This record gives sequence, structure tokens and C-alpha cells, in this order.
Amino acid sequence: ISPPYIIKPGQRLRLYPPTRTETARRSAQNPSSKNTYTGKKSSPGKPAVAGRHKPVGSQRLTWVWPAQGTILDPYSARRSNKGIDIGGRRGEPILAAAAGEVVYEGGGLRGYGQLIIIKHNADFLSAYAHCDKIYVKEGNVIKRGQRIADMGSSGTDRIKLHFEIRYRGAPVDPQSYLPRK
Repeated sequence: ISPPYIIKPGQRLRLYPPTRTETARRSAQNPSSKNTYTGKKSSPGKPAVAGRHKPVGSQRLTWVWPAQGTILDPYSARRSNKGIDIGGRRGEPILAAAAGEVVYEGGGLRGYGQLIIIKHNADFLSAYAHCDKIYVKEGNVIKRGQRIADMGSSGTDRIKLHFEIRYRGAPVDPQSYLPRK
């Protein structure tokens, strides 16, 4: 999605991992941006897992938990949950997990209710779904830990926060990036 990063209701989005050719071309164009960590090359299109190895770019991000509460449903690459669901009470704060810019705020994506998407850098986005009251607008620059919304149940049958981290468009396990509880 090109600037100003606006997603409109009904718009179809297709996310594909980069091909080996695209990855090689990017590396050739910008040798300092190779996807390396601890001296080893990672597989193209497969982000490393924090705690073991972090993708390039994540070293500059410091993540915090977006909400207090228990995990109702963990991330699963095989099932439909592409993030984690955190339980709580209506009105409890939802915090920005890392600093960035709000690139989407609204209710136009089916299944997410009131949603906020924050772009953290060229590689990472985070999404906060089922919000009740929202305190930010598109274009706002957000600090890590800043209150961006209240927990609610928009688009779902239970009060919870559905939280996703996406690396180059692909969902990754947020618990690999968040500090241990």
C-alpha cells in the first residue's frame, strides 16, 4: 500500500511474501539491508523469531504488551488466528506496542471491529482490533506505551484485544517479540 496508507471499505488486500528474485534484487540494490542476524543468513520470506534471532529492523524496536490481561487465544499459523487475543474489561487501556505512525483507524475491515494499524518502520506493522473508544487518528505519531484506545467488543462477541504483528506483511507470533510476562 502506498502513501498515505489508506485502506477503504470493501477494498481487497492480497499479501504475498517476497520472491527470491525480489529479495536478491533488494539486497543487490542496498547491501546494508541484508536480512542477517548473528552472522547467519535467514531464508528469504521467512522472518526469524525473536528470542532466538530477530529480523533486521526489530533491533531498533522495543516492544511492550499492548494490554494487561490473560491470553485467550494464542497465535497459530495453521488456524485462522494470525495474532493473539488478550482478555480484559471494557474500557481498559490499549497501548501502542512500539513507536510508530497510525496508518489506519476505522471499522472497514470485516471481522476486526474498530481497528488501529500502526506502522513502526519499513518492516513492521501492528494491529489492534475490537477497540471501544479510540484516541488516535490516521497520521498521528505514537510513542511506545501510549494509550491509543480502550478495550471493547466491536466486531466480536467478547471483550478482548486482538493484537497482530506483521513483518513485511506476513503475520508473525507477537509473543516472540513481546517481553516475557
